[in-house]
Amino acid sequence: MSMHSTKTGSAHDTNPSAGILLVNLGSPDDPSPRAVRRYLAEFLSDPRVIETPAYLWQPLLHGIILRIRPRKTALKYREIWTENGSPFLVTSRRQAAAITHRLSNTIKGPVNLELAMRYGNPSVSAALEGLRQKNMRRLLVLPLYPQYSATTTASSFDAVMQELGTWRWLPELRFVNHYHDDPGYIDALATSIIRHREQQHGTGKLLFSFHGLPKRYFLLGDPYFCECHKTARLVAGKTGLAESDWTVSFQSRFGPAEWLQPYTDDILREWAAGGVKNVAVICPGFAADCLETLEEINIRSRKVFLSAGGGRFSYIPALNDELAHINLLTDLIIRHAGDWPEFSANRDMVSL
Repeated sequence: MSMHSTKTGSAHDTNPSAGILLVNLGSPDDPSPRAVRRYLAEFLSDPRVIETPAYLWQPLLHGIILRIRPRKTALKYREIWTENGSPFLVTSRRQAAAITHRLSNTIKGPVNLELAMRYGNPSVSAALEGLRQKNMRRLLVLPLYPQYSATTTASSFDAVMQELGTWRWLPELRFVNHYHDDPGYIDALATSIIRHREQQHGTGKLLFSFHGLPKRYFLLGDPYFCECHKTARLVAGKTGLAESDWTVSFQSRFGPAEWLQPYTDDILREWAAGGVKNVAVICPGFAADCLETLEEINIRSRKVFLSAGGGRFSYIPALNDELAHINLLTDLIIRHAGDWPEFSANRDMVSL
């Protein structure tokens, strides 16, 4: 009798394998208010993201925010949507395919990789089930957040554990917490900045803009603020920038509470008012371009700088599926799982 996989079981008649789960934030299924509402409801209901007690937050969320915000946010998504769908998801899939290809040229396996979005589709649950169907006995989770935060990295861990909590036979589990100071990551960012400056045939101010976080979270011990500054400091040093030529800021704040400062748009206004004419913005915390980079920075923040008297604004794209980025992520996977049988046996000694 053939044994079939179920939610609480596992196939015993197939060879065991290792699984790699890439996790990123996600995006709505389409740029309609209904899809955006569904996405925001999941995102803003995460207690890691909004730490306000549910009995206070949920009435506000469903009574006011989800009645107003989805329509406005859907308009922003429409500005960046492509014929292939969400640019963020399209790029994420290219990343997954490229890493899979690199692994297949290096590891003889069996190793399987799945892409998951913390909110929306493809879900963490569906991706893990796909790996389980391939008799995964070892699992490495790689959240694509270079800087650790409870709102992102820890939330991804929560989602994985929530799904694994329904399984009878658990895989061996490893989890990558961060890679904010990894030499390959720093080199890839520095290279993209140097290339951009060469293409622009000039110099100017460089702004490292990271996603914001409520200041209270930092005061409670979240290391995100410090890791953002360390990333920027290492990259600036690698590119040879003087301290006066760059700074760190934070974007995407939400609600009335104080968030990490300085705020990105405030810095851009200050620079424009002070006579700065040439500004480039890079967002090192995003592994793939998304609403926060393509619309918030490259459209809205551009308008902020130019309308305040600035001369030239340029956005340096995320690392996306550039070869250096794919090599970095592949190297992270091998370093964290390299002693597993699926990785160490019969490995082709191919330089990444």
